[in-house]
Amino acid sequence: MNRTSASSAPSGAVEETGAGATAASSLSHGLKQRHLSMIALGGVIGAGLFVGSGAGIAAAGPSIVVAYVLSGLLVLLVMRMLGEMSAANPASGSFSVHAERAIGPWAGFTAGWMFWITLCVALAAEAIGAAGIMVQWFPGTESWMWVALFMAIFCGTNLAAVSNFGEFEFWFAALKIAAITIFLVLGVLAILGVLPGTDAPGGSHLSGDGGFLPNGVNGLVVGLLASVFAYGGLETVTIAAAESENPVKSVAVAVRTVMWRIALFYVGSMLIVVTLIPWNDKAVVEQGPYVAVLNYLDIPAAGDIMNVIVLIALLSAMNANIYGASRMSYSLVTRGEGPAFLGRVTGGVPRLTVLASSFFGFVAVLLSYWWPDTIFKWLLNMVGAAVLVVWSFIAVAQLRMRTRLQREAPEKLVVKMWLFPYLTWVALAGTAGVLVLMLRESDTRSQLYATAALAIALAITGAVRQRMATARQQP
Repeated sequence: MNRTSASSAPSGAVEETGAGATAASSLSHGLKQRHLSMIALGGVIGAGLFVGSGAGIAAAGPSIVVAYVLSGLLVLLVMRMLGEMSAANPASGSFSVHAERAIGPWAGFTAGWMFWITLCVALAAEAIGAAGIMVQWFPGTESWMWVALFMAIFCGTNLAAVSNFGEFEFWFAALKIAAITIFLVLGVLAILGVLPGTDAPGGSHLSGDGGFLPNGVNGLVVGLLASVFAYGGLETVTIAAAESENPVKSVAVAVRTVMWRIALFYVGSMLIVVTLIPWNDKAVVEQGPYVAVLNYLDIPAAGDIMNVIVLIALLSAMNANIYGASRMSYSLVTRGEGPAFLGRVTGGVPRLTVLASSFFGFVAVLLSYWWPDTIFKWLLNMVGAAVLVVWSFIAVAQLRMRTRLQREAPEKLVVKMWLFPYLTWVALAGTAGVLVLMLRESDTRSQLYATAALAIALAITGAVRQRMATARQQP
């Protein structure tokens, strides 16, 4: 297994490491800047924000805003570190490639395959969720029919050309951004008391329903854990940037705008929800916080409107996950960390990895039908804390890579981590802190154990492969 110096590639090149490095150049650069801009914007708006945030609000009350601020700051630091490395050396394997260069092949293997498994399992969960909405609208249909249809559509678009992925994500993101923007505008108008039929609530719901921290620190912890995992998937933009017209510029723009996107879409919308309606309103969990607010504002067909938006978010995530999983596995294959036959590229697209990723996702869907409470639940638990493992690899890789870049190629530091190395250590401590908090809760504790088992198994496999590769290279 060969290691490649951080300074060995031109600043705009898409470089992979290892035996298959030259194969990476055969990927197309069909994503335009408008695609990347919208992927970066829309990528932070997922179904977890629209639906899953309800449980966090029910646990933390108005302090959910603090939870999203804290987790948002952690994500901001992670994305800044990843952006620094990705702008310096754009690669379709993103953090997996950076981990391999900075730490060793075993680290790239572990981070890459863990991310691939996570995306494939998430793909299955999203397909099932989208099918459930369609069955509500068309009661005479079966869930498996919609799953098969959606999987076929997005597998097909990803097989054809990367521009198809970009175009789908462009319009999905545009619709999600339009929806959340309208929600934010209506919410602000209602808070100010200028929306017809509503009175300004003031701060009554922020302090009058048990206080700002109604369930104490424990409630805030549950809300914090819920908010951390709502941000998962932001890393995909650095994978997509490697196939854009200008990878370095695309990464830099995406990373530099992540702060206001997090503040506006996540923190802003949570503040509107807990200001307008009581945090302990049953509708927040049963209908979702956004539906509850729209009903409060007397918006006709609020539930149907949100179902459409959630469906769009789920389909967008399916499309992005097939893309991200296929590119990550392709990168691993080209570096000798996977089956070599999957590394073939035709028409600028790694079609075999697209098929393999889609197939694994479809198998996970079947497992959800056959063994929903055993194998599929185990799969979901196995990837429950995977994003924290990936963030840890990003932080350690950036600590090592930054020093190397400053010494060998300082001109590549187009995006710089703030207050290096102090904030990098803060990010590592924050990630470790979230892992410790997961041990406090029974639900997240089982996820942590299952993810740890997967991470250890992958790390051992990667280390064995690395030693075998080193032994083969010795005379």
